[in-house]
Amino acid sequence: MKVLLIYPEFPDTFWSFKHALQFVKKSSSNPPLGLVTIAAMTPTDWEKRLVDMNVRKLTYADIQWADIVFISAMTIQRESTRDVAQRVKMAGKPLIAGGPLFTGEWQDFPDIDHFVLNEGELTFPLFLKDLEAGTLKKVYSTTEFADLNKTPVPMWELVEMKRYDSMCIQFSRGCPFGCEFCNITAMLGHRPRLKKASQIIAELDKLYSLGWRRNVFFVDDNFIGNKKALKEDILPALIEWRKDKAGTKFITEASINLADDADLMKMMSDAGFISVFVGIETPDELSLTECHKTQNKGRNLIESVKRLQHNGLQVMGGFIVGFDSDTSSIFQRQIEFIQNSGIVTAMVGLLQAPFGTPLYARLKAEGRLNEEMTGDNTDGSTNIIPKMDIQDLKQGYETILKTIYSADGFYKRVKTFLTDYRPAKATVHLETQEVLALFRTIWKLGILSPERGYYWDLVFWTLFHEPSKLPLAITFTVYGYHFKRVSELHILDESAA
Repeated sequence: MKVLLIYPEFPDTFWSFKHALQFVKKSSSNPPLGLVTIAAMTPTDWEKRLVDMNVRKLTYADIQWADIVFISAMTIQRESTRDVAQRVKMAGKPLIAGGPLFTGEWQDFPDIDHFVLNEGELTFPLFLKDLEAGTLKKVYSTTEFADLNKTPVPMWELVEMKRYDSMCIQFSRGCPFGCEFCNITAMLGHRPRLKKASQIIAELDKLYSLGWRRNVFFVDDNFIGNKKALKEDILPALIEWRKDKAGTKFITEASINLADDADLMKMMSDAGFISVFVGIETPDELSLTECHKTQNKGRNLIESVKRLQHNGLQVMGGFIVGFDSDTSSIFQRQIEFIQNSGIVTAMVGLLQAPFGTPLYARLKAEGRLNEEMTGDNTDGSTNIIPKMDIQDLKQGYETILKTIYSADGFYKRVKTFLTDYRPAKATVHLETQEVLALFRTIWKLGILSPERGYYWDLVFWTLFHEPSKLPLAITFTVYGYHFKRVSELHILDESAA
């Protein structure tokens, strides 16, 4: 059996980092972890090929080679998925789909033959059994949760590693919190399920053996959902593993209460974690109450962010406007929070209601859902009817983007971050790839850009005040270029039209 695994294309968004990746000659941020995990669950005598359309084009020859085609996608990949499904159907190949996109929308894809939904460790073996018996069903689904101890090491050998900026690992699934707008607990439950340290080390060993020496992204929904297991099992194992491993650093997602645990922050820093994505959402207590973001309430959120930064953890922040409790003051409050916190990578979006969330159920009952969700929570769209006038909401959102990604706003924020950030180890040493990226930024941002004055001001300010952080400062100039390009090309221009 020849199986082709396809990962559809992402549109150009804040999350794609498309315009930033060109500086380091990469095509995509991360490979499709789900597909290479599924590949590891297929029979060993099957031939497997992976086409990630974010790093290379899908050809007719690719499809013709296959006996069977698998596709996995998230909501944001909907349009590319439809195109792939039509091409596979025209070629007469059976197409099997899984992933978050299809959980609530599988009926909307008539060109797909079979759906393997929910967690693949449970439903994919059922599909394989029926495939062998010739008794395939249309849909395979379950309400149970998988035992991650049975999750295999992904087939990383299928991936063109040189095309990516980071690799991926998953330690846990599920989150103990219950934010109204988040579909994680609906899909994966409240009780975090964990892999053993030996599994994580086996996955890292495989990546290392294949030559990977760059960042690894722990894609957990909340990495600190089980602090005890982290402190006693995972982090000690990572600290030990990295003693003789050069280059590998870790990124993850965590709730803000990480800032309350000094020991955990230190252990994560010692283990090689350099950055965490945190859902800040809003500085407004009423809105935090409304969306059940209990872990963010009753605290000075800026102080919490600063504690993370002081412990060597860069904070990428998620922000939302459009809560029922929001008033017209929220836009300036969000701007001030982002600027004062020094969160360089600030992802701001309008409130959306994903399928399966408590927010979706509430707004459906209130008759306040009005269109299909794009899956991109930072594209200026929303599938809800907000309490605030929609034009006022969109205008306020655009004001936030114009301010925080203006040259003045962005470069000031970078300086705030560099002043507060205390990495475990900072150095001006640059590897070959970073040196080449530096020359590209000098040419594109320091010479050709109309904002070159801000670029050179940051470079010389960093050399004078924080010289050990110069590589990080250069990296952030690239991020700023990406965020500004996306907001101008795909959000602000569309609103003007």
